[in-house]
Amino acid sequence: MVELEQEVLAEIRRIATEELEWKGTVDPQQDLFRDLQLDSLGLTVLAVGLENRFRIRLSEEDAQELKTVADLTRLVASRVGESARVPAEARS
Repeated sequence: MVELEQEVLAEIRRIATEELEWKGTVDPQQDLFRDLQLDSLGLTVLAVGLENRFRIRLSEEDAQELKTVADLTRLVASRVGESARVPAEARS
């Protein structure tokens, strides 16, 4: 799971830099809104990029629970884990 979280964090950094034109660092403890200065559009761009990269779905309810980069990283990693388990469960 740690490796997956590192991969998710790297993708968050890439999206922030390339698509949101963020010039600073992106660290797990940073607040998405205060430190990274994301607004609802920026959060949407970030969410869609993560959904496309990891083939998962994030909802508006998910966004309400997010405060930090670490929160987003854990959420995406858990969704990736859930989607990986679904096919195995369907075969049982």
